[in-house]
Amino acid sequence: MQITFLGTGTSTGIPQIGCTCPVCTSANPKDNRLRTSAVVSVNGKNILIDCGPDFRQQVLRAGIGRIDAVLITHIHYDHTGGIDDLRPFGGKHTLPIYLEPSVAEGIRTRLPYCFGDHLYPGVPNIRLQEIGIEPFTIEDIEVTPIRVMHYKLPILGYRIGGLVYITDALTIPDEEYAKMKQVDVLVINALRKQPHLSHQTLDEALRVIERVQPREAYLVHMSHHMGLTAEVEKELPPHVHFAYDGLVVESV
Repeated sequence: MQITFLGTGTSTGIPQIGCTCPVCTSANPKDNRLRTSAVVSVNGKNILIDCGPDFRQQVLRAGIGRIDAVLITHIHYDHTGGIDDLRPFGGKHTLPIYLEPSVAEGIRTRLPYCFGDHLYPGVPNIRLQEIGIEPFTIEDIEVTPIRVMHYKLPILGYRIGGLVYITDALTIPDEEYAKMKQVDVLVINALRKQPHLSHQTLDEALRVIERVQPREAYLVHMSHHMGLTAEVEKELPPHVHFAYDGLVVESV
């Protein structure tokens, strides 16, 4: 199993439009972050996690020519704004998108032309597969949803094998940690160092990592307020890393 990080930035991306701070003007490509998304490759399948507005650019850059299924964490535009660009991946076979009922309702409202009785030629060939928090399978691949809280909004993280992927969380209910035992790779959001209404800080993410005890941990969904990658990485424990766009990590 491997995970390819398509994007690792927060909703504004880095550089942020109009900003001239040291991070937004950095020459280090690791400081240039598109909106957070990833592809998990397992058992010959490519599973996309979130499909934001940078999706087309991301898959072209990563050279990904096939998507077999999509997992959506929540309705926010930086995680769903690229669904129309899934058009090339449906083809003759309908592409399943797994998401909670409230998220499915939002997608149907946002993209009504994808779900009518008489579809215009060329629209995305997608099927919204509504899920809860119980484990489910994508063919022979078991996926375990993990309930996390994005301030007051309940959203989902996912476990696939030894990989756990959580983005946009502020808090994680105690009972959900039982789903994160014996984790090989933990992907977890860390927006910045200062407190935020709906996202974890770096210190809060490090406390989750300490509790879960993964072999390796990768931070995503960073804003330009986090600071320069090369400098802040020096503050991290040896098994904790900043993910960056294009990074590929092997898991079990």
